[in-house]
Amino acid sequence: MESQLPPLQIVIPLVAAPICVLLRNRVVTLGFAIAVCWATFGVSVALLDRVLASGAIVYEMGGWAAPWGIEYRIDALNAFVLLFVSGIGAIVLTFAPRSMGDEIPASRQYLFCAVYLLCLTGLLGIAITGDLFNVFVFLEVSALSSYALIAMGGRRKALPAAFQYLVMGTIGATFILIGIGLMYMMTGTLNMEDMAARLPIDGGVRTTLVAVAFLTVGIALKMALFPLHGWLPNAYAYAPSVVTAFLAATATKVSVYILLRFMFSVFGIEFAFEDLALGRALLPLALLGIFVASIVAIFQTNIKRMLAYSSVAQIGYMVLGISFATATGLTAGIVHLFNHALIKGGLFMAMGCVMLRLRSVDIEDMAGLGRTMPWTMAAWVVGGLGLIGVPATAGFISKWYFIQAALEQGWIIVAVLVLMSSLLAVAYVWRVVETAYFREPSERAREASEAPLSMLIPTWALIGATVFFGLFTTRSAGVARQAAEALLGGLP
Repeated sequence: MESQLPPLQIVIPLVAAPICVLLRNRVVTLGFAIAVCWATFGVSVALLDRVLASGAIVYEMGGWAAPWGIEYRIDALNAFVLLFVSGIGAIVLTFAPRSMGDEIPASRQYLFCAVYLLCLTGLLGIAITGDLFNVFVFLEVSALSSYALIAMGGRRKALPAAFQYLVMGTIGATFILIGIGLMYMMTGTLNMEDMAARLPIDGGVRTTLVAVAFLTVGIALKMALFPLHGWLPNAYAYAPSVVTAFLAATATKVSVYILLRFMFSVFGIEFAFEDLALGRALLPLALLGIFVASIVAIFQTNIKRMLAYSSVAQIGYMVLGISFATATGLTAGIVHLFNHALIKGGLFMAMGCVMLRLRSVDIEDMAGLGRTMPWTMAAWVVGGLGLIGVPATAGFISKWYFIQAALEQGWIIVAVLVLMSSLLAVAYVWRVVETAYFREPSERAREASEAPLSMLIPTWALIGATVFFGLFTTRSAGVARQAAEALLGGLP
C-alpha cells in the first residue's frame, strides 16, 4: 500500500468528485468530501515523511519507465507543497458547511463539493507530476474548476470576476502550452528530468529563449505577479468566502512552485540566472509588486479586496526570494509559500465568519465588531501580526530569511526595502484593528453575534499554526532549506 501513495494522492479526490454528483444529498456529500480531503492530507503527510527519511520518490505510471511513460517524482519541494495544499484544502472544507450554506444556493452545494475536489486534484497533480504536459493538463483542471467555484456565489459581480479570470487564465495557459511545445520541439521529450539533460542551454538557440519568455509570462499571469495581477482582486473579493480562502492559500502558491520547477529543475540555475539574468528582471518586478500592491491595499474599503491586493504583494516576496538564486533566498521564498498560505487562509476564513454575521465585509460595517465577535477579530489580529512579520509568528520567519538573503548578497537597500514594506502592512492591518476595537459599533455590528464553533475552530487551526510555525521551524524552514539546496544541486 505504501508504494501506491503517489497515485493515491491524485486518485482519491479525482474519483471522489463524480461520486459527489451521484450522491446529491447536501449533508452526505459534504461529509463525504470532507473525509476525502482529510484522507488526501494523510497521504501527503506520509509522502513527506518518506521523502525526508529516504530521499526522492519516483513512481512510474503503468510500469512504463520515463521518458516513454509518465512518472510522478516527489522530492522535498513538491512534498512540502502537497502537504500544505491538501492540509488547507481539508481545513477550509471543514470550515465550509455554514459559510457555503449562507452564500451558495442549496441546489448547487453538491456540485460545489465535486468542483472543489476537482480543483484540489488539479493543484496536487501540478505539484506531483514529473511530466510537463501533465503540468498543463492539471493546470487546466484546477483553472476550470476555479472559474466555476468563483461563479457559484449568489453575488452578481461574481460572474464578471470569474469571466475576467477565465480570459486572463486562458492567455496564461496558452503561453505556458506554447512554451512547453517549443521545448518539446527542441528535445523530443516531456519528462522534466530528461528534458533538463537534453535542453540546449548555450544561449544561442533562439527557440529556447522564446520558450523561456512564453513560460515566464504565462506563469506570471497564473500567479498574479505585478503587473499581471489584474484578474485577482475581483476574483477574491466577489467569490464565496470559502472559495476565496481556499484559492488564496493554494492556487497562486502552486503557480510559484511551477516557476521554481521550470527555472531550477528544467532550465537550470546557470542558464536561467547567469546566461539570461532572469534574477535582474524578477527583482524589480517583485519589489514593485510589494510596494504598489501594499499601497493600493491601504485604500481599500472592502476587506476581502484589501487582502487580495495584500496577496499580490506577498507573491512579490516569493518572487524576490527566487530572484536571489541562493540557498537562503530560495529558503525564504519556499517557506513563505507555506507561511503565507496559513496566514492568508486564516484571514480569509475570519472574513467568512464576518460575512456570515454581517452580510458584509465593508470596513465601515465592521466598526466595533471586536466587542460582538471577539474570537473572530482576535483571529484577524493574530493573522494580521503574521502578515506584518511580528516575532513569534510565521511571517517573521519569512521576513528574517528575506533580509538575511539580501544581506548575504550585499544588497542592503533591498533589506531596507523589505523592512519598509512591513510598515505598509502595518497601515492596512491597523485600519481594520482600529475600526473593530476603537470605534462605536455600527448598526450591523450591534446585531452581530459570534461565529459558530464549526467555523471558529478551523479558522483558529490555521491562525494558531502561524504562531506554532513561528516558534518551531523545523518542519517549515527546515524542510524549505532542504528543498532549496536540492534545487540548487548543493550550491550555497
